[in-house]
Amino acid sequence: MKSICFYFQIHQPFRIRRYRFFDIGNDHYYYNDYTNENVLLKVAENCYLPTNKMLLKLIEKHKGKFKVAFSISGVVIDQFKLYAPEVLESFQELAKTGCVEFLAETYSHSLASLKDENSFKTDVLEHVETIEQLFNQRPKVFRNTELIYSDDLGSMIASMGFEAMLAEGAKHVLGWKSPNLLYCNNINPRLKVLLKNFVLSDDIAFRFGNKDWCEWPLTAEKYVSWLNKLGDKTEVVNLFMNYETFGEHQKKETGIFDFFESLPAAVFNDENFKFATPSEVASQLQPVSAIQVPYPSSWADEERDLTAWLGNEMQHEAFNKLYGLLPKMEKCKDSKLLKDWKYLKTSDHLYYMCTKFFSDGDVHAYFNPYETPYEAFINYMNVLSDFELRLNAAVPENDKDNEISNLTTLLEEKEIKISRLEDELKMLRS
Repeated sequence: MKSICFYFQIHQPFRIRRYRFFDIGNDHYYYNDYTNENVLLKVAENCYLPTNKMLLKLIEKHKGKFKVAFSISGVVIDQFKLYAPEVLESFQELAKTGCVEFLAETYSHSLASLKDENSFKTDVLEHVETIEQLFNQRPKVFRNTELIYSDDLGSMIASMGFEAMLAEGAKHVLGWKSPNLLYCNNINPRLKVLLKNFVLSDDIAFRFGNKDWCEWPLTAEKYVSWLNKLGDKTEVVNLFMNYETFGEHQKKETGIFDFFESLPAAVFNDENFKFATPSEVASQLQPVSAIQVPYPSSWADEERDLTAWLGNEMQHEAFNKLYGLLPKMEKCKDSKLLKDWKYLKTSDHLYYMCTKFFSDGDVHAYFNPYETPYEAFINYMNVLSDFELRLNAAVPENDKDNEISNLTTLLEEKEIKISRLEDELKMLRS
């Protein structure tokens, strides 16, 4: 029997407030709390809570035969704890069913895998421990930020003990091969590689509500008929998408919830398919061959490469400046700096600087707090400048850094003293 593997990504960044040049050195708080809370609560109401409720209902209705997988970034978990703990509780309820698998990724939803192996492994380990603590599962399958994958990265993931990894079934990766089979890493064959069927995934994630689409409206029965047309050699259909597809990207009014709620029954009526989690697919199937991906691929945009985050000079400059701070960050013990470092590494900050237009432009504009990519670049670089000043003060490496650190401490002490004297003066006057 063929398998259907549903996987959903869940992530929201901590968006940065309007941080101007004159804030550098004077204001060390970077985040737009109002926007972050509003966006999260909006998506929770439209997507997370109703979709989790629907999935729980489907699992109970089909007595454990319906299964899905999630990767939830550490950054959005932190926001759940701050703004919507009921969302986190609803995911924990799903975990208790035994029909939901939680995958590992980078805690920060970062691009560390492209820059530094130790930083990347630290990011992943923190996420693994968080998932195990919250959901009582030790992830066996890895999903990198934005489905970024390459031969070298897969080999590194295998060395970390993971059994399988998800990747984009891009045309330039597959060539004549089918995404509907299990593959293995080209360097270390022990790592199984599940490739996304981007056509069938995007039919739900992007085309479902488009009334100009020649296949609109999409029904569960029609979708299952497409699955059956994939051929006898099909072993698994990997349907990977953002969880915000439900109720946010595809509004409730499009019928997306009705479609998905009827899909498992349509699948079971056909009897050619079953639902499986990524770890089940990896354990039940044998790889047909290695998949060669010498250069990093992703699931973003038409190119399925890294240009969404590293496609122009602004993005490269910001990326290099950020990771240029890594040697000092490895020596840093300041909890506030470590927390800011975690949130500043999030790939969304580079994504906002993307200068692509046409079909990809609408995608890049979604939930983007900036009017232009240039504004995103300037804002982010201002924040990094202030962060660097704080880091140099916390981890001085030369006499100049020591002098700046001492002066900063002296100024802070004087400000505290002035504030205390002003309070005393007010009391005396009253």
